[in-house]
Amino acid sequence: MTHQFHPTVLREYDIRGIIGETLGVDDARAIGRSFGTLLRRAGGKLVAVGYDGRVSSPLLEHALVEGLNASGCDVRRIGLGPTPMLYYAEASADEVDGGIQITGSHNPANYNGFKMVFQGRPFFGKDILKIGEMAAAGDWDDGTGTVEQLEVMDAYIERLLQAISGLAPDSLASLKVGWDAGNGAAGPALEQLAAQLPGEHHLLYTEVDGNFPNHHPDPTVPENLEDLVKLVAEKQLDFGIAFDGDGDRIGAIDGQGRVIWGDQLLMIYAEDLLSRQPGAMIIADVKASRALYDRVAELGGEPLMWKTGHSLIKSKMKETGSPLAGEMSGHVFFADEYYGYDDALYAGMRLIAASVRLGKSVTELRSAMPEMVNTPEMRFQVDESRKFAAIDEVKQRLQGTDAQVNDTDGVRVTTDDGWWLLRASNTQDVLVARAESFTHEGLDRLMAQIDEQLSLSGLERGPQAGH
Repeated sequence: MTHQFHPTVLREYDIRGIIGETLGVDDARAIGRSFGTLLRRAGGKLVAVGYDGRVSSPLLEHALVEGLNASGCDVRRIGLGPTPMLYYAEASADEVDGGIQITGSHNPANYNGFKMVFQGRPFFGKDILKIGEMAAAGDWDDGTGTVEQLEVMDAYIERLLQAISGLAPDSLASLKVGWDAGNGAAGPALEQLAAQLPGEHHLLYTEVDGNFPNHHPDPTVPENLEDLVKLVAEKQLDFGIAFDGDGDRIGAIDGQGRVIWGDQLLMIYAEDLLSRQPGAMIIADVKASRALYDRVAELGGEPLMWKTGHSLIKSKMKETGSPLAGEMSGHVFFADEYYGYDDALYAGMRLIAASVRLGKSVTELRSAMPEMVNTPEMRFQVDESRKFAAIDEVKQRLQGTDAQVNDTDGVRVTTDDGWWLLRASNTQDVLVARAESFTHEGLDRLMAQIDEQLSLSGLERGPQAGH
């Protein structure tokens, strides 16, 4: 038996495709066979499996479990829930050797995919390519495995509540928070969590619906936060929190309805953390604001700029022992009093805790941040064969000039006006650009530099590409 995957589905950080076109049950079974074989060969046997609220998820889950069993792995099915609940099931039980969540994350309803953990570490890049190679060669071990259902939600909620244990009940009781689950997989967990939280909590769209009838579940896009902004204004709430489709990315707004971007959230978490762990290293991706890196340094922490991608950042945290990291995209990772993975429900709890511990409202914390002028993340289509080459050309042209270049992930250039970034997406035939300045004029100058570099490589900022 062998299996060929569609060439587009094995990606850098996960496996993802369009149901019925590039991804189906045979792929799920083959993933189970390859992952299960790798795990058995590494001395493991027990895999936790969960899935999100997409219409196609139960079918894929069934085939995945078959594949894992056929390679001799035992499976614990944790059922429907957010991706971090699967991570929790994997991280909190010593005997569990791996975990797979079936999720299309924030992609449109007809997409689905798989996020994986292997013996406590992220499974990505070469690991994912290995799944494809093994399937193509039929390099699978045979065996029989068992299946058991595991109820993990109650224990998970209890673990989330630990984020506020020990805080003054009065200050928690006065909080008023809005939450938007976006009809994603975090809805039921959010309902159960909010029911046990002190204070006043208003919930939107907690019913799981894989067609996402109210708005698309991507909290980094401002129009997806409009209902939450309205709720916060109408009920005069302190702040609002939103989740993506599988609950591993957070979006937030303050009491005035202003978006608190990923790097701004990290500034709040950093202030809270560094008051308790002076000098700690805090990691953010290359798309994050200069204001964040400056703020971490000012608070006595050690800022580290690293590559974009949740798997890459998780690996860097493990390597450096950093207690906190985050990305512009809303992935926030807490190894401080938690397991080091990205969990938007936990990040929501830590925002409540930070506000209480710092004795400042989320709106005050947001207002204290410098007002930077920046572009959103601009993504435009570039031929796959050109995307990395173009970045190398830009690097070469800037060598020997007085430009301050950081080439951790693409090219990030700092000037008196601010900074600009060009990087190649790891998952699509797209170049990503971003710029940030102190003034609108400065931003125009930075954008002109990006356009100049692109045109020297025979490219231009074309129409925006989607995620």
